[in-house]
Amino acid sequence: MAGVVPETAPFVRAAAISTPGLKNFPVPVTSVAMQMQRLVYGPLKSATDRGPIGSLGGRPFLIVIDGLDECEDKDEVEELVDSMLTFFDENPFIPLRVSITSRVEQHIQSRLDVPGVRLDNLVDHCSDSDITAFLDVLFQDARRRNPIIKAYIRQRKEWPTPGEKRKLVQHIGGSFIFASAVFKFIMGYNTSRGDPTSPMDRLPLALKMNPGLDGLYAQTLARSEHLPHFLDIISTIALLRAPLPITGIAELLGIHPYEVVNVLVDLQAIFQVPGTDDIPVTLCHTSLRDFLTTQSRSHRFFAHPRHHVRLYLRFLECEYELHRQRPGVTIHSSEITPAVAYYRRYSIDHLDHGRNLLEESEFESAIQLSRESHLLRPSGDGGRWLSLYKLADALIDHHRSARAMSDLEEAIGLCREALTLRPPSHPDCWIVLINLGKAVRCRCRSTGAMADLEEAISLDRQALELRPSPHPDCAVSLGNLSVGLRERYLCTKSMADLE
Repeated sequence: MAGVVPETAPFVRAAAISTPGLKNFPVPVTSVAMQMQRLVYGPLKSATDRGPIGSLGGRPFLIVIDGLDECEDKDEVEELVDSMLTFFDENPFIPLRVSITSRVEQHIQSRLDVPGVRLDNLVDHCSDSDITAFLDVLFQDARRRNPIIKAYIRQRKEWPTPGEKRKLVQHIGGSFIFASAVFKFIMGYNTSRGDPTSPMDRLPLALKMNPGLDGLYAQTLARSEHLPHFLDIISTIALLRAPLPITGIAELLGIHPYEVVNVLVDLQAIFQVPGTDDIPVTLCHTSLRDFLTTQSRSHRFFAHPRHHVRLYLRFLECEYELHRQRPGVTIHSSEITPAVAYYRRYSIDHLDHGRNLLEESEFESAIQLSRESHLLRPSGDGGRWLSLYKLADALIDHHRSARAMSDLEEAIGLCREALTLRPPSHPDCWIVLINLGKAVRCRCRSTGAMADLEEAISLDRQALELRPSPHPDCAVSLGNLSVGLRERYLCTKSMADLE
């Protein structure tokens, strides 16, 4: 915008300098909505307030947001749309227009279905000739590369025929996503695996497929559901917070990489399967994750939340195994396996999703693995604080189930030790403060000791100072602090706490 509308450049520069966190580098600290407010809306309004913007020539500046449905953080999408609508309500004559393209997603459509927003169905504007041109390019490349198709054309002269292509275009119904998925289905079988069908055989099958993506997903997944580890592999990919390579998925599930490839090789219509084992496996579209995690849609392919528990325990096993092989040695980041690297960043997310599904034996396994991994670390290991934190977290969860005060006392001691390794000036201190606050608050509920409640409130305030608004983690600290203040109000009836 600063390049196209130079009148806004000074204001953009001033915002970036005054609030360095807007750059979201090296770690994200600012929401997209806040970035838009400070770097787009504010500078454009300030430039407009000075008078007509000559570089626009009387026309509005257009911003195109493509594929908004691909953003997985639905809360952040809603915040972005809400702040955008608020800005236009307050500045109806601002020379700005925003065009958003997205699949029909409830969390987006419900926000945009308001006066002042024009909703349009792109399918209504997509002619059959557009889809035909798209398929022509894909089939032309296939005819050039695929030896089976080359041999078929030498005999039959043409494939697909105009009639077959016309039926395919009509069946696709104007959806480029479906067109791409159907083409991958037609071309995707690996004939070297003994499958008797060819692309020419599969084209008529594609004409019978349900045009909705749920039908496509189910029909594609059915190709591999008879294979070993199928549901474990599919569920793992669906529930991971960040994609793992084939080697990482195999390590996590305790199987061989070729077994992962064996399941995924016939699913390339819906998964991006890399040619090497060290590149992440990704979804062709985020709607596949929605499908797999919604039982009413995916049925037998459903990725059950219980799988979060299995992943969490496997993360602990992989971490323990890594340290068991090299006891008392600091393991550098370059030596860490993909599954362990993922565990150190995301294991708590999986624990949070499976926390209420853990069985007693699984609690005990988590505590034992966490404890043994911690004991295998050298005293000066830089990750020792994290193992203390995670062991404490497992003990707190076990206390909530078994009500053993010994778990709570040990967890509090571990958190205090972790704080000595991550002092208040360290950015990682926040998460330890949160855990210690949670532990002493639990002890207060068991013993009624006001000193514990006072300490929990103090710890939550310190954590909030390290993650102030608009940091995404601010909500956790605010929630904990509000709970503590409410509990203190119930004891003291102090209106200051309630306010």
